[in-house]
Amino acid sequence: MRPVRALFGQRARLRWLHLILGGALFMPFWMVGSLIVAPLLDDGGMFTGGLGTQLWAYAAGLPLAAVTALFPLARPMSVAAARALCGVEPDRFADGPARGREARARTAGWFTLHLGAGALLSGATLALPPFAAAVMALPFSPALRTSELGRFWGLDRAWVWAALPAGLLMLLALAAAAAATGALLARQAPRLLGPSPADRLAAAERRAAEAESRNRLARELHDSVGHALSAVTLQAGAARRVLDGDAADLEFVREALTAIEETTRRTVGELDWVLGLLRRGGEVEEGVGPGLDALEALVRGAGPRVALTVDGALGSVPEALSREAYRIVQEGLTNAARHAGGAPVTVRLDARTEELEITMENPLPDRPPVTRPDGGRGLRGIAERAGLLGGTAEAGPADGAWRLAVRIPR
Repeated sequence: MRPVRALFGQRARLRWLHLILGGALFMPFWMVGSLIVAPLLDDGGMFTGGLGTQLWAYAAGLPLAAVTALFPLARPMSVAAARALCGVEPDRFADGPARGREARARTAGWFTLHLGAGALLSGATLALPPFAAAVMALPFSPALRTSELGRFWGLDRAWVWAALPAGLLMLLALAAAAAATGALLARQAPRLLGPSPADRLAAAERRAAEAESRNRLARELHDSVGHALSAVTLQAGAARRVLDGDAADLEFVREALTAIEETTRRTVGELDWVLGLLRRGGEVEEGVGPGLDALEALVRGAGPRVALTVDGALGSVPEALSREAYRIVQEGLTNAARHAGGAPVTVRLDARTEELEITMENPLPDRPPVTRPDGGRGLRGIAERAGLLGGTAEAGPADGAWRLAVRIPR
């Protein structure tokens, strides 16, 4: 069964089809080659010349095919056909047009090999089966035995039945040649159509960009959802403590519930935006996401014990810096909500100079805050955001308070 599958299995049939496709693609080059060599050999026209003329036309068409393969679309088309029909792992091929002289030369080599071998095998596929069928019909047709084919075969009556297995052997030889040629092309495909050093470098840069995009999306999710959960937890806890007291302050509870509603509504919108990017598989786009114009709503949602002071016009802050500054304040408020124990938090933004200064302070708690085993990602994310924009971020105790100071050039 294995030899039968090797000659007539699905993989062998697909490779045979791949070779026939190469023969079809070679037809224009062969016709141009015929126009070139037929007048030189004076051996008839394009379709009436002898075998020698056809072979010379074939030889003249091969360099024409090699030159055509230098165009950018040659490798993507060849890779698409080889991936579908050659039975080679898809990840062993390069993507996109060939970059560099070596890659273009290898593409030209593959294109010439594919079309040259395909042309020969396509010719054999067209000519040999009818000839083999006629040979196998010799024992059953006296007219064939007296024809040119019978005289060419030269069989007398005693050996005429040998034409039957001879015809079958011709068909098997054709299948074997197709299988062997297809296997040869499959072995050469990764070497000739595989990634070059320039392709590997481009793929590495693409993976790095995708990783950076995923990291940015992870920061967006961490900052947005983490802040929302911390703010909602803080507001709900404060409202519960007021309700548990002797004199319930319904106005405070109403403000806390309003802040919870605004925070969750805003966070759901941001979460939809980030998840939309993930579904599309795209990078974090420029010009999207909240900026400093949404800062008052952010502070209001953090609770009544957060005070905001702004010096200068925030509208003059560049858009990219505005978005990153919003996220820095958001993460700072989240950090304060986790560790300050409901203490007052002051937020100051100074946009009057060539640097945007963000300062956040809250009293140090009586007991040191509980830290996570990995140290958390909030302050680390703030430092990363500031560093990407050429700024600095410092955080730590100062004068009996916890202070976060960020400076970013505008």
